[in-house]
Amino acid sequence: MIERPKPEYRTGIGTDIHALVEGRKLMLGGVYVPYEAGLAGHSDGDAVLHAVIDALLGAAGMGDIGTLFPDTDQKWKDADSKELLLIVREKLEAKDWEIANVDLIIHAEVPTVAPFKGQIRRCIAGLLGIDFATVNVKAKTNEGFGDIGAGRAIAATAAALLKKKYRRTL
Repeated sequence: MIERPKPEYRTGIGTDIHALVEGRKLMLGGVYVPYEAGLAGHSDGDAVLHAVIDALLGAAGMGDIGTLFPDTDQKWKDADSKELLLIVREKLEAKDWEIANVDLIIHAEVPTVAPFKGQIRRCIAGLLGIDFATVNVKAKTNEGFGDIGAGRAIAATAAALLKKKYRRTL
């Protein structure tokens, strides 16, 4: 009788926050959101994808976004966060991790994120090569509290579940 290894699952959590500043495009979850300001950052400032990246890296025990893509490295200056997520996906696949699901919250008083949730889900699912139904996006305000509530920042919180892929051996 062939003994199969027990399935291995891991969860990760990621968070990110960036200030809203004039003169930048607002990118959330890889989607352009028309607004008068965008997110400050060394890369494109996409706090949503940054939180997803940290959740995935955390689940796999592979560090964090700042270690992999340091803001001290000019190579990542103004980088498209979609490209960063694709790099992380490749690293996960090389370690035999399969993404089971991603759940995220976008914390923003302005702009209204609800009309973009479907596009963000599609974008993240496409980048990760997973089913649309395994990506969930929620949008919350801060009820006027703090920098987010005052419309000066946007944050994101993400959770991810990974499952180890086992290769059959003969």
